[in-house]
Amino acid sequence: MTRASGALIGLACGDALGAPTEFLTVAEIERRWGPGGPGDLEGDPALITDDTQMTLAVARALAELPPDAPVPAVVDALSRHFITWWAAPDNNRAPGMTCLNACERLAAGLPWPQATGASSKGCGANMRVLPVGLVPGLSDDRRAGLAQLQSAITHGHPTALAASELTAFAALWLARGMRPGDLLEALRARCAEQRTTYREEWLGELWARPGVTDPAEFIARGWDECAHALEVVATVPADRATDPCLATGAGWIAEEALATALHCFLLFPDEPVAAVRRAATTSGDSDSIACLAGAFAGAAHGLSAWPRDWVDRVEHSAELLAFGHAWDV
Repeated sequence: MTRASGALIGLACGDALGAPTEFLTVAEIERRWGPGGPGDLEGDPALITDDTQMTLAVARALAELPPDAPVPAVVDALSRHFITWWAAPDNNRAPGMTCLNACERLAAGLPWPQATGASSKGCGANMRVLPVGLVPGLSDDRRAGLAQLQSAITHGHPTALAASELTAFAALWLARGMRPGDLLEALRARCAEQRTTYREEWLGELWARPGVTDPAEFIARGWDECAHALEVVATVPADRATDPCLATGAGWIAEEALATALHCFLLFPDEPVAAVRRAATTSGDSDSIACLAGAFAGAAHGLSAWPRDWVDRVEHSAELLAFGHAWDV
């Protein structure tokens, strides 16, 4: 199976397809690219954004670690690779301020609980979590802890934590063969099951802040906001013609990025290219929505989901495929 490879390449292709359309309305997109928006990647290489750059940072960190690495070693590896991304000359792809500021504080030597954007639930954390869902050999508890920790280092809001975990498990389940039609209910069930589970081993005292009485109250807010976003996906009409952002949100925040990417994927569960085209032809955070939709479609259908020309041209394809081939099962 090539589902890990398909997911990683799908994320990068969606990112590259949506990058030129970000900040445009659907009408503006279709005036430039025609009905349905962009149908091909631009350039050779087709440039990705910070979403794929930070996905690679997470993948590189995981590749350094044994499966049972202690939490401090995980923090060190993730922080080092995030700082390397922050300092890189090609970190010029409209990166989010939350990530930039948190990485600057990490580079200055602050421990991550002081460096993180504690109140941020921007989508930057669940855009990069895909490798946590794909790497083999992890228990569900460890995968959940890793997903939340990689978010917490820069985005400390409980909804960012929960959305990152859900994104990782969506990719995992699809790569293991879950039918797309069963995915939404599985994610909603996880929201209910995990609602008061605070992963103290991984998060320490991140929960402790004014107005919060205990860890369960803190994390429940994140799961509740994600559950609401998934409920919207479950009830919205399957309208392929209307801008998905009008139904499930513009995607700038974590739960909306997850919801709108899922909506696009589920509109075209057996048409991966159509799913990422719909995701890129949106009025919100188009590259982030399309990268997640591409990840889900690639996890469901494998590397053959994507045109060979896209696989060859998308930036960092060789490294993405190296990780994918290592994780394909």
